[in-house]
Amino acid sequence: MTVNRRMEWFGVRRELSQRAKWILGIGSFALPFLVWCVVSYIPFVWHPQMLITSPGSVDYFQVGMRIDKDTFADELANAHAKHAALPVGEPANPVYLPAPHQVLRAFYTAFTTPPASHDGVWLHQSLWHSVQIIFWGFVISSVIGVPIGIICGTYSAFARLQEPFFEFFRYLPAPAFGALMVAILGIYDAPKIAIIVIGTLFQQVLIIANTARKLDYGLFEAAMTLGTKKLRLLTHVAIPGILPDLYRDQRILLGWAWTYLIVAELVGTSSGITWYITQQARYEHFDNVYAAIMMIGIIGLGTDIVLAFIGRKLFSWDRVLKA
Repeated sequence: MTVNRRMEWFGVRRELSQRAKWILGIGSFALPFLVWCVVSYIPFVWHPQMLITSPGSVDYFQVGMRIDKDTFADELANAHAKHAALPVGEPANPVYLPAPHQVLRAFYTAFTTPPASHDGVWLHQSLWHSVQIIFWGFVISSVIGVPIGIICGTYSAFARLQEPFFEFFRYLPAPAFGALMVAILGIYDAPKIAIIVIGTLFQQVLIIANTARKLDYGLFEAAMTLGTKKLRLLTHVAIPGILPDLYRDQRILLGWAWTYLIVAELVGTSSGITWYITQQARYEHFDNVYAAIMMIGIIGLGTDIVLAFIGRKLFSWDRVLKA
């Protein structure tokens, strides 16, 4: 039984049981979380600073202040030598590395605590704004990129006409177009959406074209033998033949769009989750910063899980989507 279970877990492309999938899926999150807990709660692992609980005779020490251990040791030695009141502190990590319980608490307080400044924004407002930027950017990119990609993958002449330019353009960093997009589209949401489009469109065309080329040519031959015309080859052979793979490509490319979000929201007026993170970092509320960053991951992962579930229902015959 043990040998069989080991073969199941470490077999090459072997189908995992539902139990094994759950165990390994939970473990992928539990291991990093465990490392974070060890670094946060065990002082001798990595606590390079001292959190001052009593300043003693050191005039520039304040309660709650974080000081490097070397500096604290020097001031403690000086106080000893002068027979003055000794400063007291406890090992601590830098302020930019809050403990897990602080970040977990911030998941609640970030939604219930008013912004620190009058022009600040709530976390839920920032998230909703960013989701809209991602949605419209990816929709526009897909409306343009999916048809071009399918056509490039089906017709060699069209691919030769288009793909060299797309290959060139995909190496140009999307943020480099920020100033140009602001000049053309203004300072609000339009240039941000444009950055998402530029960052995903050209990769989208090339990936989908490559997916379309993998479709068995025998299907085209059979359709042409039966008298299928050019346009119907696309609508009745190419598109139905690649739908499961096309759907999977879009799931991956949607994650790519999220990676451009922070850069896109810095273009023009700062907004969305980027503005929230910037504001919280300014006031050293790094627990809120971590909570906001994790919220992006939760939304992205949650969206992907939902899309994967929908894909399994839509394309129940596809073995890869069922895995």
